[in-house]
Amino acid sequence: MSWIILVLAGLFEIAWAIGLKYTEGFTRLWPSVATLAAMAISIGLLGVAMRTLPVGTAYAIWVGIGAVGTVILGIVLMGDPATPGRLISLGLIVMGIVGLKLAS
Repeated sequence: MSWIILVLAGLFEIAWAIGLKYTEGFTRLWPSVATLAAMAISIGLLGVAMRTLPVGTAYAIWVGIGAVGTVILGIVLMGDPATPGRLISLGLIVMGIVGLKLAS
């Protein structure tokens, strides 16, 4: 169950990272409220997952899910470049996440 909670925490990390763009420096009320809520939920779920998962593994996977998801949504939603170097780097992050899961 902790792994599912950790994945959910990572998804909320993606939500708040993307949400930051829409807050326009926290000058827009509702995007700011949604972003802050996603931050709180993400950190809360991470804390719950860390009750039973190793701290280093849980944190690295949480960050990895957030990083990969944010880059992908940046490409899809915001027109960020999808260069070969960026895509290879994403693949390496995913390999690291899988490696940490398999080693835990």
